[in-house]
Amino acid sequence: MISPFVIVIFGATGDLAQHKLLPALYSLYKKKSLGEKFYIVGFARREFSDDDYRQMISDELQKKNEPEWEAFIKNLYYQQGMFDEEKGYTELIAKLNGFDGEIGACITRLFYLATPPDNYETILSYLENTKLSEGCGQGSEKWTRLAIEKPFGKNLENARSLDERLAKVFEERQIYRVDHYLGKETMQNMIAFRFANSIFEPVWNKEHIDHVQVTFAEKEGVRTRGKFFDGIGMLRDVAQNHLLQMLAAVAMEQPKSFSKEDVRSARVNAIKAIRCPSISEVKNVVVRGQYREYRDEQNVTPNSQTETFVAAKLYVDTPRFSDVPFYVRAGKKMKEEKMEIKIVFKQTCHILFKEYGCPEVGNVLTIRIQPDEGITLRMIAKRPFDNSQDEPALRLDTVDMRFSYDQAFGGHGADAYEKILLDILHGDQMLFNRSDELESSWQLISTILDGWDKEKEEIPLYEAGTWGPDCANRLIESDGRKWL
Repeated sequence: MISPFVIVIFGATGDLAQHKLLPALYSLYKKKSLGEKFYIVGFARREFSDDDYRQMISDELQKKNEPEWEAFIKNLYYQQGMFDEEKGYTELIAKLNGFDGEIGACITRLFYLATPPDNYETILSYLENTKLSEGCGQGSEKWTRLAIEKPFGKNLENARSLDERLAKVFEERQIYRVDHYLGKETMQNMIAFRFANSIFEPVWNKEHIDHVQVTFAEKEGVRTRGKFFDGIGMLRDVAQNHLLQMLAAVAMEQPKSFSKEDVRSARVNAIKAIRCPSISEVKNVVVRGQYREYRDEQNVTPNSQTETFVAAKLYVDTPRFSDVPFYVRAGKKMKEEKMEIKIVFKQTCHILFKEYGCPEVGNVLTIRIQPDEGITLRMIAKRPFDNSQDEPALRLDTVDMRFSYDQAFGGHGADAYEKILLDILHGDQMLFNRSDELESSWQLISTILDGWDKEKEEIPLYEAGTWGPDCANRLIESDGRKWL
């Protein structure tokens, strides 16, 4: 059972708060996972009363005549304030002290920064200056937590600066750097799948794996996120976190234990081992693109060079994966929506069956994170003889063995944000980025950004509903492989 708590959501009228955090909290409430007493405070600049804010959220989420919703929003409050003015923070202190008075004790405080990254340092400064970061009394700082959304910085220098600022205000055990993809059930299952099944570990290495593909494809464009996305791009918004986390799930070594620090250390070591190209090599191993209509989107500059697609060929310099290429790609306005990892094993069936012909691609293990979460193993099998054949010759084809979360378990478990919020309230940091993990990822990303700056070439365009620019195909096809 979770003890009484208060969540303060900075950026309470934004898309993340309205369409991710509050629906996740409502779902947890309906599952009776939030405990008997809790408070949710939205902090934003609009002048709302508590009732005004409750009505706005109800309208936005189209919640009407639901008794559970009406009970839930009684726990929802609002604090008007500008991020760069002390008045709102001072009034927030009084509100939080009132909640403590109702309970008769200092309760857990979670400050959730659901704002654009440009606001992070300002909010941190006011949390420190007003002593909100210290909790409600001596020793209560251990019950105070901070959740901060990706992207954590814009480059290595900026990320280090932000991390130093965080460290001055909060201890590492209080900080929850949110990458919601780590909360996906399929991502969490990777450790169990790899290390609890003895059939995979012996072949999970360079002797048997030809290459790995990681795809993060979205059918939608930037929609209403043009102001945030323009100048950030897919490299910072997706590759620095989601793609590298998916890569690390494949490349990491077995943790010493299932404790939060051992799991995080294994993940960090995998990211640290990614080979960083030189600035001059970037153009040979990383490509980018922009969908043709991007510059016409709302709040996007007319001559924007922001990438909506990125693909790279990376290597993980460990004994297990030495010289095994990891092809990663992420894009908007793609042909279909899919987020998945493909482990492509070396094709060896031609050794015995060369005279009969082998499928071009043999065994492929696919871990699908979204949609239709599950795992598929492609195998080679003999096709049955049928009357259309002139003679009963041996023919080989590929078949799939499928595991679906929906079919096996009746669903894919808790929503990623539900899992993340519960872990924060329980004080479990396993699914959250650690400081050294971020530094390692930003070293790679910053080098790529520097390479692009040096290149100074017009960004390639691609048509919506495709798999990105032609250069992405050339990146993998030059090695005699293809995207699957």
